[in-house]
Amino acid sequence: MKKRILLLLLTLLLLLPMAPAAFAAETQDAPKTGVVINVYNWGEYISNGVDGTMDVNAEFTRRTGIEVNYTTYETNEALYAKLAGGGANYDVIIPSDYMIAKMIKEGMLAELDFQNIPNFEKIDAQFRNQDYDPENRYSVPFTWGLVGMFYNKNYVEEPENWEAMWDERYSGKILMFDNPRDAFAIAQSILKIPFNTTDEADWYAAADLLKQQKPLVQAYVMDQIFDKMESGEAWLAPYYAGDAAILCEDNEDIGFVIPKGESTNFFVDAMCIPIDSVHKTEAEAYINFLCEPEVAAANSEYIGYSTPISEAKELMDEETVNNPIYYPPEEILAQSEIFTDLPKETSTLLDTLWAEVKMGGPGDTATLVIILVAFAAVYVGIVIAKKLKKRRER
Repeated sequence: MKKRILLLLLTLLLLLPMAPAAFAAETQDAPKTGVVINVYNWGEYISNGVDGTMDVNAEFTRRTGIEVNYTTYETNEALYAKLAGGGANYDVIIPSDYMIAKMIKEGMLAELDFQNIPNFEKIDAQFRNQDYDPENRYSVPFTWGLVGMFYNKNYVEEPENWEAMWDERYSGKILMFDNPRDAFAIAQSILKIPFNTTDEADWYAAADLLKQQKPLVQAYVMDQIFDKMESGEAWLAPYYAGDAAILCEDNEDIGFVIPKGESTNFFVDAMCIPIDSVHKTEAEAYINFLCEPEVAAANSEYIGYSTPISEAKELMDEETVNNPIYYPPEEILAQSEIFTDLPKETSTLLDTLWAEVKMGGPGDTATLVIILVAFAAVYVGIVIAKKLKKRRER
């Protein structure tokens, strides 16, 4: 570490005796603090030391003495359900833009103390003051990217548009997102419907299109896409551009394309602290650590997702930085849309329609209800019969 930076850190230690050990010098292991922070993140979303890469969590512990208990989730909705249920306590979470807005609105996130996150200044201006957190009070951008399609070159021609996801030639080999916002966005793009519409008719139209696709879909998945595409079990799947680092670079048979002339989702995943965090200062030290350019660069190169820190890009491989999958040209970015938090009534409608899509339509929903009622009736009948039998025995 440069001498001037080391002097600054030593000065801060003298001024802030209770400051987290994030200020420890990089050249030595920090003493253990006895503190463990719980970090909840997406799967395959942090550099873990494989193949000589930086083990981000281990390095944070080495430098600060703060242990990290790291667990993962697959969707924003799963993250929200876990926190809303109150069954777990986390110190750092990394939701997407629209979910951050929802959590802010519901009072689920703590305001950040940016004195503990000086590296926030390294975040590029274009990623600050976004609609989901317009005053930058609750979040610090972690990564960003676009949604596109992975395809097996042996069986699928390079897709030109989202309609390929409805191509009957690939029936039974198509994967679809197992979360409503991403799945509906693809149908909305085909129908030229804004992703954040509040018009009920728009959502019904998108749901109808997804129901038409369902007979062709092998499975609704998230991280399972990796195994299914790599093994050839599936041939076509929408997913996040950052995962090209795992799928395309490890398998020359798999390609990735962002449809041209059609809208796609532009997303930002950002680091936040839940309102009930018991280690907020240490959590802020962790967020600050992830914004160190060398850490952000190592992390971004490993996971494949784009960094919002230009200083980090300067430390990265030129081939990665110049790759249009990870850092798309302006014409591609211009056709993208970011998700916003939907009004409650729209979110409720979306959840209902998504359930219908996955079950095949309202008719199947009704059938399921009838079956459940029948089982309940049988169960009640058995209970009553047992009680009558006991009375007779008496």
